[in-house]
Amino acid sequence: MNTVKSLSPEQLYRRCDPAEFTFETTADLDTLEGLIGQSRAVEAVQFGIGIRQEGYNLYVLGPYGTGKHTAMRQFLEQKSATEPTPVDRCYVNNFEQPHKPRALALPTGRGLEFQRDIERFVQELHTAIPAAFESDDYRSRKTAIEEGLAKEQEQIFKDMQQRAKEEQFALVRTQAGLAFAPLRPDGDVLNPEEYQKLPQAEQDQIEGRLGVLQNELQAAIRKVQQLEHKHRERIKALDREIALFAVGHLLDELCEKHSALPDVVAHLRATQRDMVENVDDFRKPDEEAAPLLQGIPLPRSLQGPPKTRRYQVNLLVDNSHTEGAPVIYLDHPTYPNLIGRIEHVTSPAGTLITDFTLIRPGALHLANGGYLILDAHKILMQPHAWEALKRALRSREISIEALGQQMGLLSTISLEPEPLPLDVKIVLLGDRYTYYLLSAYDPDFDELFKVAVDFEEDMARTPDNNLLYARLIGTLARKENLRHFNRSAVARVIEHSSRMVDDVAKLSTRMQGVADLLREADYWAGQNGETIVAADAVQQAIDAQISRASRVRERMQEQIERGTILIDTAGEAVGQINGLSVISMGQYSFGRPSRITARVSLGRGKVVDIEREVELGGPLHSKGILILSSYLNAHYVPDYPLSLTASLVFEQSYGGVDGDSASSAELYALLSALADVPLKQSLAVTGSVNQRGQVQAIGGVNEKIEGFFDLCRARGLTGQHGVLIPESNVQHLMLRHDVVEAVANGQFHIYPVATIDDGLEILTGMPAGERNADGHFPEGSLNTRVEQRLIAFSERWLALSKKVE
Repeated sequence: MNTVKSLSPEQLYRRCDPAEFTFETTADLDTLEGLIGQSRAVEAVQFGIGIRQEGYNLYVLGPYGTGKHTAMRQFLEQKSATEPTPVDRCYVNNFEQPHKPRALALPTGRGLEFQRDIERFVQELHTAIPAAFESDDYRSRKTAIEEGLAKEQEQIFKDMQQRAKEEQFALVRTQAGLAFAPLRPDGDVLNPEEYQKLPQAEQDQIEGRLGVLQNELQAAIRKVQQLEHKHRERIKALDREIALFAVGHLLDELCEKHSALPDVVAHLRATQRDMVENVDDFRKPDEEAAPLLQGIPLPRSLQGPPKTRRYQVNLLVDNSHTEGAPVIYLDHPTYPNLIGRIEHVTSPAGTLITDFTLIRPGALHLANGGYLILDAHKILMQPHAWEALKRALRSREISIEALGQQMGLLSTISLEPEPLPLDVKIVLLGDRYTYYLLSAYDPDFDELFKVAVDFEEDMARTPDNNLLYARLIGTLARKENLRHFNRSAVARVIEHSSRMVDDVAKLSTRMQGVADLLREADYWAGQNGETIVAADAVQQAIDAQISRASRVRERMQEQIERGTILIDTAGEAVGQINGLSVISMGQYSFGRPSRITARVSLGRGKVVDIEREVELGGPLHSKGILILSSYLNAHYVPDYPLSLTASLVFEQSYGGVDGDSASSAELYALLSALADVPLKQSLAVTGSVNQRGQVQAIGGVNEKIEGFFDLCRARGLTGQHGVLIPESNVQHLMLRHDVVEAVANGQFHIYPVATIDDGLEILTGMPAGERNADGHFPEGSLNTRVEQRLIAFSERWLALSKKVE
């Protein structure tokens, strides 16, 4: 009979000896720069931000709390400080096609200067142009043109009067215009009655002369109209000349100032032409916009005379205060926040209007020429944002387009701003699951995000890394103005870090949890009146964290102690065993014992998982049950049909059950029922099993042991209590001090088992037995009893089958 020895206290908890540190407190240590335990991620980041080829954007994958965001921001800010600051971006009016505003790029800091130059220029024109048109020179020249027109018009009228007189007609002015009236020989106008008394021949003669005169009058009127048209053209030419004189020297100064920027100069010349053509907008009194719109102050772009707003400059991106390349984090990546938007205001008529001054930038504009950090989950949750980002990266330009227009829901005319060239490095932060989903189902993902930055969840626990951890603690203490930690406190933090990852050879790199522990330890040290954080303050912080989250655990244990939930911790029972499971609630996990029972009878070789039958068992739990059937048949009766019906159940389980960590416990209960051998109820079991009967590692081993220990301690430790765990889980043990102390005192035991046979011997006190050279189990062994029972089931089933035939 092979006996498995219980683990020693040293195997249950790996201490960190404060004596290995040479410092007194973390104040003696240098500040830690960069990340610890993330060499792979650091190399990937350096590669990703160094390569400037298309598609080499970064996806930073790893669990939350590893410091991905802080680390990436730190790396990017260090890199961006050495890179050039990008240009400023503006939108200006397109005078030929106002619905298609033009984009201008100006050197860093020149955008704001250009905007202010145009504002001053327009303000000066509101004074200069009216003054020019009020000048004596303009008035005299305009008067001369108007007097010339009047003289020519008067001369044409006189000539027409003389021509009418020659034909014995008078040219008179009526309300309907000019008209001819026949004259008597004495020169007076012939009235209608007199005209009717004239002979018909004379009337016909008068009508003939009248027709000739009317034709000549029409010609004269056309000549007058031509003169008026020429007059208007002369006035316009004069106005343009005066406007050009008023505008020209001011605009020439701006063109000279920005002569190195051809696009800016071209826009200024277009502005000049438009101002000259629309000079009347500056001659009329200013129509100031209302300072408030429904109680809200108008934006700067909407202030000032409405007719001259088309000359303003919409400074979209101002990098005048940016040093190096921009690093932008967008916390709420909606479509407008990412791509930009076109705002609208309500006109006095109640309609929505917009223009190029209402174009607003998105995060891509602000990060252009630098880096943009996004949360993968957040951007995927926002409608159309993910597709818009991919479209911008593929086309390498930013096109601002309203969603309604993009989807064809709007038929109204809207702005179509000129797209801006895009040069940005995207950094997506997310978990591994999202990364692999995108890689599998989004064909564009691997093309656009070629650099995976994989953050580790843990790091090796070595003396060198312990010292780095101590420096990390000191760095955080300085950064957040915490009390410094002495050597014992650092050692306790390191020990707890190993517990966080359930591995004695590892330390957690999920710095959020570690940082929270440091802050809380600092708080308790302050409450205790200490100036330095010691180990007892760290332990107090750990205990307080558990206490705040353990209400459900305490209620469950109370139900067990009061007998509401049936769990035996003493005596023996056939086909009954204590299994262990882990319940996770947020950041807190705890172990919970459960009674597992098995019943067997003659049948068709089916092991019934009651949890699965009622749809409470998950796929992994069902897999473990199927392995049991295979193990029974292959290990005990390979030459016989398996002729039993067995049922397994988690008693008083009212929720879902998944995972295969209870498969070894279920097998022990099943074998106990087959052999009719009782199992010790003072022991609990965890571990999965394979088809060869080997017990395999499981998760949550510390929580499971502590959960059963708490129950046994509440009922009184007798020295018979203990837990069977997989041998391969010994390296994961970082148990509470009270558990270690109980083991040291012989009140509690933890047994590492490698096979089912090892566990059977501990649970029953009987030898399990191994097959000898003849293929038989030893007489009196537990395996012999199981084999004999299964053979008896098989023979009886065959006998019954023959009777039926």
